[in-house]
Amino acid sequence: MSSATVNGGETAAGMDIETAAVHPPPPAATNTVPFAQKPNFKPLKAHEISDGQIQFRKVLVPPHRYTPLKKAWMEIYTPIYEHMKIDIRMNLKARRVELKTRQDTPDVSNLQKCADFVHAFMLGFDVIDAVALLRLDELYVESFEIKDVKTLRGEHLSRAIGRLSGKGGKTKFAIENATKTRIVIADTKIHILGSFSNIKVARDSLCSLILGSPAGKVYSKLRAVSARLAERF
Repeated sequence: MSSATVNGGETAAGMDIETAAVHPPPPAATNTVPFAQKPNFKPLKAHEISDGQIQFRKVLVPPHRYTPLKKAWMEIYTPIYEHMKIDIRMNLKARRVELKTRQDTPDVSNLQKCADFVHAFMLGFDVIDAVALLRLDELYVESFEIKDVKTLRGEHLSRAIGRLSGKGGKTKFAIENATKTRIVIADTKIHILGSFSNIKVARDSLCSLILGSPAGKVYSKLRAVSARLAERF
């Protein structure tokens, strides 16, 4: 009995193995569902991002820029209202330019671009130069004072401002043309409009002039740096 049982067990085990060999298991079912297409969502409008709330910006108008603002109002109003789709008004009581988004504002960043544009005009830049802030993303304004570089007083401060401008603005124009920037010298404050790398070159040149370097030495450095910048492009 024991041997029969063993033999029967072996036979059963052999049959199991043989059956498994003859009838292999069915292949795993493959996923025949086609790959889902990438969803295509339209960009959100400015009022949709803020849950329907209107966003505001206010730019203070300095007293000395009030008259230039009145003369150039239409040049500022037209690109902001018609092209950037941002509402703009002048608050005469608070002496501020107020900006807000509209239902048809295409991009929420337009509001900040317009605020930067108006702020650049208040700093003293021409409308033609400041409007580049609306068209290009990599431009910004950097400001610093002469005392941030070197503490100067009296005639020393006056001579430093004279070195920055040059005779008839010659030095300032040379730095602007070599670095593709725009510079405003308002008393002891200096404002530079341009891209990051160009602002750095212009700032280094202005700092050298403040520290007492002669204009000729700054010109030679500018020629070398501007040639190097031209090679990158």
